[in-house]
Amino acid sequence: METLILKGSHFPTFFAMFSFIYLIAYFIVFRNWNPKQRPDATSCLISLVHGTPAVVLALSALLANPAVGFASRNSRSQNLALDFSIAYFTIDLLHFLVLLPGDVLFIAHHLATLFVFVTCRYLVLHGAFAILVLLVLAEVTSACQNIWTLAGLRRTDLAVAANVYRILSPPFYVLYSIMRVVLGPLFFLKMSMYYLSGEADDVIPRWVSVSWIVVVGGAILVSIMWISNLWVELVREMKGITEKKER
Repeated sequence: METLILKGSHFPTFFAMFSFIYLIAYFIVFRNWNPKQRPDATSCLISLVHGTPAVVLALSALLANPAVGFASRNSRSQNLALDFSIAYFTIDLLHFLVLLPGDVLFIAHHLATLFVFVTCRYLVLHGAFAILVLLVLAEVTSACQNIWTLAGLRRTDLAVAANVYRILSPPFYVLYSIMRVVLGPLFFLKMSMYYLSGEADDVIPRWVSVSWIVVVGGAILVSIMWISNLWVELVREMKGITEKKER
């Protein structure tokens, strides 16, 4: 059984793909960037490559199996989507461990995310529906977020980057808030109630489902805190600009 699962895995292919993209980004695309900005920019680029395709793969897998539920067995297309994201998070985790070992929050986030994806894909073989819905809600903001982040890295050096950062901030914050502060918690609540009811215990061990709840709940809490701080900063900046105009 385990041999069959490994033979059907697309992880090696996706891992090689993201490794190649990472090397191109670090050694070619961002070779002239400030050494302090280069690692963050490289991480952003592979995140950009992962985000939108991950949403497309996940949505395609979900739409191809409309009757699935929280305890349904993973389909091939769902496993493909999971392998794609597992490969990305593995590469990005290695990136942080080697180049940015002090970024404990990101390392912890990636380890927790990989735990959820790997246990769903290779251990219990069920529950991809819930994981992929959460993936869509998280990654639908990826393109905007990574462009915003890249612009933010260069906003003190380039006027165009500063303008992109300024223009993108409000719509990005709104989109992120809708996905991570409203829709994400609502789906998380529904998922948690189902798994805690014990209805999935026959196919997903309780320790696994509870672990998923803890990891996802923690990620949502951190996301809410992060976007809240950004909103506070934006309001302060706008207030400062208004006060300057009034003088």
